[in-house]
Amino acid sequence: MEKRNHSLIKQVIYVSKPIGFDEKILDRILAQSAVNNKKNNITGALICRSDLYLQFLEGPAHKIDDLYSRIKVDARHREIKLLEDTRSKRRLFSNWAMKGDPAKDWMWTESEVIDGILDRLSKNDAMEVFVRHSREIDQFLS
Repeated sequence: MEKRNHSLIKQVIYVSKPIGFDEKILDRILAQSAVNNKKNNITGALICRSDLYLQFLEGPAHKIDDLYSRIKVDARHREIKLLEDTRSKRRLFSNWAMKGDPAKDWMWTESEVIDGILDRLSKNDAMEVFVRHSREIDQFLS
């Protein structure tokens, strides 16, 4: 029997395409996520714009599994693709119950998304987006 280390947190990254994206919907998602995630010891970041959601979540494995199950059936987005599912000793976004940000200018263009860049995105590429994003936040807070 495999022994699990319960001190490790679970980290997942998924990408999806929004349905009916607008700022009011996004604000509601972020506000509700911040409240729920804080209660469940979940942190993360959502990078979003009209053509993509790219989300990083981290926390206790059973809480992340429950949350991701709900995300997969949420009617506000489609084409949900899990990019990363791993364990870590430390959080990337320890101070953010849910950090919302528009897509960065160093990310993909709308035409790259249309051409399928998200379908070719590797686990390492996805993780690097959030590592870079967390460093930008850390620099801003310093």
